[in-house]
Amino acid sequence: MKVHGQPLNRSGLLAHVGQLSQIAGVRLVTLADGAGRGTRLLEFRSGAGLEFEIIVDRAFDIGHASIAGCPLAWISQVGIEGPWLREPVDLGWLRSFGGGLLATGGLDHLGAPATADEADPDFPAKVTNDYPLHGRLSGEPATLVGYGANWDGAECTLWAEGVVRQASVFGEVLELRRRIDCRVGTTEFRLRDTVTNHDYGPSPHMMLYHVNLGFPLVADGSRLVLDYESAVPRDDFAAEGWDRFGPPTRAATEEVLEIRPSVGTDGRVLATVVNAAEDLAVYQHYRADTLPYMFLWRMLGEGTYVVGMEPSTNSTAGRRDARAKGELVVLAPGESRDYDLVIGAHSGADAVAGHLRRHS
Repeated sequence: MKVHGQPLNRSGLLAHVGQLSQIAGVRLVTLADGAGRGTRLLEFRSGAGLEFEIIVDRAFDIGHASIAGCPLAWISQVGIEGPWLREPVDLGWLRSFGGGLLATGGLDHLGAPATADEADPDFPAKVTNDYPLHGRLSGEPATLVGYGANWDGAECTLWAEGVVRQASVFGEVLELRRRIDCRVGTTEFRLRDTVTNHDYGPSPHMMLYHVNLGFPLVADGSRLVLDYESAVPRDDFAAEGWDRFGPPTRAATEEVLEIRPSVGTDGRVLATVVNAAEDLAVYQHYRADTLPYMFLWRMLGEGTYVVGMEPSTNSTAGRRDARAKGELVVLAPGESRDYDLVIGAHSGADAVAGHLRRHS
């Protein structure tokens, strides 16, 4: 392990500290005030400058994150709210969208609100089903399975695991089991997600990883580094220079591009946002077979200044389009689907330059 610049094995590290928490660890805390009162957080410190928090009561998503004290995640005007304040209808997602490094969309819908004709023979009164913006998952609290630090030889891994259930009588019964691992001495963490259909009938499934980046990483001259096959605007706007970001402007509007990324020989997609000085970067890499689409979300306005890298199971066209094209995932009773997403950061010109060479 390289802990704050010093290469140390287990005995060497423990000889320097009273306990591991002096330099790295996971801590469970509860917010005590404001709209987030009562919300549980797990605070991670990697021992190499990476710090981030898991919002246990918001789908085990990621809130604040930093590298070497420099913030990475975009935090919205809403901030962290307790799940009891969510509005799970239509565009209500925006009233509890606090930003954070990761907000997960799903488990049965992503994209704009939609209504589907879905008659249920077991419940004749149900003839349609309403799906709010990006689904209902992000407002659901998790059951905390556990957290801690595991040693394996000379390496130590910080971990946390939670289970989030999205269920309805006469509706879907979907469960997300999420495990997050971060090795001490590194500046990245890995999400391993398993979504399982616990209903007795088939269940449609959609998944979106809404990774939200903000200032000072996102600033005038920052750019997205990504190999891709196509990049198509969702709406009618000029897409020239879509991979480079300017300063906040009052006249800015939301822009979304649907990207078909190139896939590496390892079957994964690598995408990075780097600042103009190329001394600060955030990257993600993930399995392309389960997340074939990626969206770039740009909102470069005053007060709402954010760039999103968003791997997805489906396109921005939505649920009906996915079903019509045969792209809508349908889980059989008891069937599961796995996802694997790594998010990391680099601080300093040498570290960023070394990472950017991975793109060449």
